[in-house]
Amino acid sequence: MIERIGTNAGKVWTLLDGAGTQSVKELKRSSKLTDKELYAALGWLAREGKISLVEEGKELFVSLI
Repeated sequence: MIERIGTNAGKVWTLLDGAGTQSVKELKRSSKLTDKELYAALGWLAREGKISLVEEGKELFVSLI
């Protein structure tokens, strides 16, 4: 399970590196990850200090630091 989360975190990082800031909805669509997989990957990246999470209204935006 840990390896899969790390792999998914890499996938999310690559998407953000290419496209810049994205909403969680956009990331879910482009990554094709489930909610659980996406949030685990975001948690991994946040714990490593690699992403910034900004809440605007009801949307959550993610960008690389």
